[in-house]
Amino acid sequence: MTLLSSITSPEDLRRLTPQQVETLAAEIREFLVSAVSRTGGHLGPNLGVVELTLAMHRVFDSPKDSFVFDTGHQAYVHKLLTGRQDFSALRKRDGMSGYPSRAESPHDIVENSHASTALSWGDGIAKANVVRGLRDRHVVSVIGDGALTGGMAWEALNNIAESQDRRLVIVVNDNGRSYSPTIGGMAHHLSTLRTTRGYENFLDWGKRTLSRSGAPGRFAYEWLHGLKKGLKDVVAPQGMFEDLGIKYVGPVDGHDIEALEHAFVRARSYGAPVIVHVITEKGRGYTPAEQDVADRFHAVGQIHPETGLPVAPSRFGWTSVFADEIVKIGRRRTDVVAITAAMLHPVGLAPFAEAFPERTFDVGIAEQHAATSAAGMAFAGLHPVVAVYATFLNRAFDQVLMDVALHKAGVTFVLDRAGITGEDGASHNGMWDMAMLRIVPGLHLAAPRDEATLREALRHAVDIDDAPSVVRYPKGAVVAPIPAIETLDGVDVVARHDAVPAKKTKAGVGATRKVLLVGVGSMTGTAMAAGEALAAHGVEVTVASPTWVLPLPSALAKLAGEHDLVVTIEDGIADGGVGSLLGQRAVEAGITVPVVPLGLPTVFLDHMTIDQVKTTHRLTAQDVTRDALTALALL
Repeated sequence: MTLLSSITSPEDLRRLTPQQVETLAAEIREFLVSAVSRTGGHLGPNLGVVELTLAMHRVFDSPKDSFVFDTGHQAYVHKLLTGRQDFSALRKRDGMSGYPSRAESPHDIVENSHASTALSWGDGIAKANVVRGLRDRHVVSVIGDGALTGGMAWEALNNIAESQDRRLVIVVNDNGRSYSPTIGGMAHHLSTLRTTRGYENFLDWGKRTLSRSGAPGRFAYEWLHGLKKGLKDVVAPQGMFEDLGIKYVGPVDGHDIEALEHAFVRARSYGAPVIVHVITEKGRGYTPAEQDVADRFHAVGQIHPETGLPVAPSRFGWTSVFADEIVKIGRRRTDVVAITAAMLHPVGLAPFAEAFPERTFDVGIAEQHAATSAAGMAFAGLHPVVAVYATFLNRAFDQVLMDVALHKAGVTFVLDRAGITGEDGASHNGMWDMAMLRIVPGLHLAAPRDEATLREALRHAVDIDDAPSVVRYPKGAVVAPIPAIETLDGVDVVARHDAVPAKKTKAGVGATRKVLLVGVGSMTGTAMAAGEALAAHGVEVTVASPTWVLPLPSALAKLAGEHDLVVTIEDGIADGGVGSLLGQRAVEAGITVPVVPLGLPTVFLDHMTIDQVKTTHRLTAQDVTRDALTALALL
């Protein structure tokens, strides 16, 4: 029996000897590499916090003490120590979530995987504890140095510092990285703290030397120690944190359990907000991760545990198309600049950065700043391209609306992983963008269906200089080309199907009915398959795939008027989506044809595969066919 298998709760952990804890740390790393290599998931971040999480659970008392993990992708070790050791279905339907989950355990609090929120959560919980008179518990917020580049974290720090009655311990997990190496002033400051031991060394020298001089020497040492604020300003810059009024402990070796426990005991006993600065190594203990310069195996698919190589080679993806095309655009247009929010490699901007380093800006995990900074660049004569995951644009909606759109700024937003992303769950699905951006005046939004339309949309987007433009594409591999058979006033028609002769039709609808299927972006293939099925039921079908869906092409409403029924299929929420907008525009144009908008419900989606999401929420070709036939039967 391994030590790990004997741990069913944090109480078991506290009974171990220091030597046993070291053995357990090694077992946890072996388990993580073995388990995550089979399922995929966040490997590097969890390998880096093994000792840190062990020390937290040995000193604090979860769930009475609240643990809040910023972003949450480093919570696998926490799960192992709180009774969840079945990783066989990690990130799979009905299996364990890849992030903290209240449904799984009372030890989990924050399920949202968006960064820079843990300090605000911790502040709120700590305030509530004070109001309720609960003085016997602490809040421990773990935040990475990358997440500290987010403005929300600094808003929280400013607020936390105003009161000394909150038992809040802020653990800065400093590995010099978010996805990629962390950038910015905060990163440089923490880097200095990592490498500066002058203050500690000076005090150690003073204690050794002056203490030998009897009472006068001891007095001198205490006097010097009392000047620690001034000394820190000279030989170590951690005074910045104490300028905020928050006690600072560290830097602490994040892989030294004894040192971590000592630091946490000090922080726990202080009774007011404390920052514990911990230095860790992302991917620690797994050679392939340690040697991965790009992101230290931040997230992996299925890999061979011995080598770290993928089990199956990845297919050419949408992100790769963007990466290639934006470099071509950059060569042609010297005014085009690129902005990323700490995700240079994941969103495909690394090739652009290599080709044009002076025109690439990584702003850290600060989407709001990215959008408004882009508006400033546009005003000054550049055309910024802001590339983010679709789910993270939610955070910058006000800036898109009031800084970019209101000022008619020519800024292009490229939304990777738009629509359904699957295994990462509720907070990562990029399903909100079209309904959200639909209300932004003047905004142009493209939902390309294949490689050719993505490249064309990008080229057109950077030519729009008087309004925000958005190009969205899904997660995964690029589909086979879907050429247009004709284009009607800018709307691509990708298929037409005559009704199968009546004697060959199945029971149901007459062959004289005409249906327009509108596939939005990645749902075009579904619309085409449904079109073939409807034709087999005696229905005449047109399948349209408009690349630019906002503003809604007037030709689409006109085309709708030539049919008996319109069914739209999109991978965003149906309420307020493109289909809903088409129905509204048809009514405004006096077109009475019914429009059935199919899309995702306005709910948070559980983690499962993309195909499982589509099946669960009736977005398969068979579902579209049945819904169209049902609607026709009611006409």
